[in-house]
Amino acid sequence: MRHLIAEVERGGRVESRHYGSVAIVDASGRDVLTLGDTSLAVFPRSTVKPLLALPLVESGAASRLKLTDAELAVICASHNGEEAHTQTVAGILQRVGQSVACLECGAHWPLGDKACHDLAAQGGHPSALHNNCSGKHAGLICLALDQQLDPENYVSPDHPVQQQVTAVLATMTDAVYDAQHRGMDGCSMPTYAIPLRQLALGFARFGASDMLEADRGKAAARLRAAIAAAPFMLAGTGRFDTRLITHFGRRVFCKMGAEGVMVAALPDVGLGIAIKVEDGANRAAEVALAALLQKIPTLTGSDEDQTFLASLSCAPLKNWNGREVGCVRASETLSRVPLLSG
Repeated sequence: MRHLIAEVERGGRVESRHYGSVAIVDASGRDVLTLGDTSLAVFPRSTVKPLLALPLVESGAASRLKLTDAELAVICASHNGEEAHTQTVAGILQRVGQSVACLECGAHWPLGDKACHDLAAQGGHPSALHNNCSGKHAGLICLALDQQLDPENYVSPDHPVQQQVTAVLATMTDAVYDAQHRGMDGCSMPTYAIPLRQLALGFARFGASDMLEADRGKAAARLRAAIAAAPFMLAGTGRFDTRLITHFGRRVFCKMGAEGVMVAALPDVGLGIAIKVEDGANRAAEVALAALLQKIPTLTGSDEDQTFLASLSCAPLKNWNGREVGCVRASETLSRVPLLSG
């Protein structure tokens, strides 16, 4: 059964509708909420970047390289390509004696409007540093070099670094990662289609450090703490991920991926959330997550939290003159979800 996730309203009328699926799972694998077909395999895209960073931290490489909170956060990021992002990624590469030429993610104009306009106004051209995935790629290069591996072609599924991070994904999500399920992401990395429920399980576990093996649990906690300390690095100015984590700190981790995939880890209540919007609209996944968080009073029950989430679950639409013309709002389906707990 299809479930309405979000609606676009203009002039008091519904202009567009977004359908999708939601899985909320606890770290033991218990289903807490299921909407739609959560067994359907979806490409997680950039949502799994924090899971891909686990080997860098649990191996001790991040400590040996003295990676900062901001550097670990940008390794998990889909960033705007703002100056702070590109400089931080360049600094990571410099630390291991590499240049931007080693990045195999490709170049695109910055996702952030101001960063894009500023670069064009200066007569500049985008480099791989501006790619929203450049931090992830820098992290994989660090992992390869720390293990004295040749980083060349580190995006190949056969490269030892890819085999390591894929094994971690399999362990965290209890899903199958093989050639039959593999596609290629926008940054040339492998991406594997897995059931939405398994993606939610992976992030329930990412938030439940005490249920993981000691080194992995410490690594997950370190990454969550780094992102909470430097949420700007995870996305950037005006972005949903940055706004949500800036407000909640360590209580909520979230990560947007391409094509309407969104995940969250809620360490205090031991839940993982995964959302997939059928038409790939990220705006719908964002308002849906905000609405779902409102249903967890043990985590977000204060008046301040609820007011903040209400502003995200019904996001205003403005025209080119800055006048409010409507909103993107979570659907009545989500408003009828009962209160949730871990």
